[in-house]
Amino acid sequence: MSDEQPDLQDLPAASFASLVQMLAGQAAHALGLIPGPDGKVEPRLPLAKHFIDQLSILQEKTKGNLTGHEHNGLDQALHELRMLYVDRTKAADPASK
Repeated sequence: MSDEQPDLQDLPAASFASLVQMLAGQAAHALGLIPGPDGKVEPRLPLAKHFIDQLSILQEKTKGNLTGHEHNGLDQALHELRMLYVDRTKAADPASK
């Protein structure tokens, strides 16, 4: 690990979209879609469900307060993550084979 600190000027501006992207990225990683720092893909479905649930709460609590772009981005992320979660859960269940 480097002793260098990231330049805060290089960070994107805080936004609702970046929050959704961060949580969706964590869910994708937990679904095994993104390898970890060690290069390994390790699905962790309960953790994926946790991040998807967090996005659902965000959707519920911000209902009526989002721009069209924010609303559509959150809806699309949740839809895709939910479908992937169902697929991964079915694939992990030996009874479904």
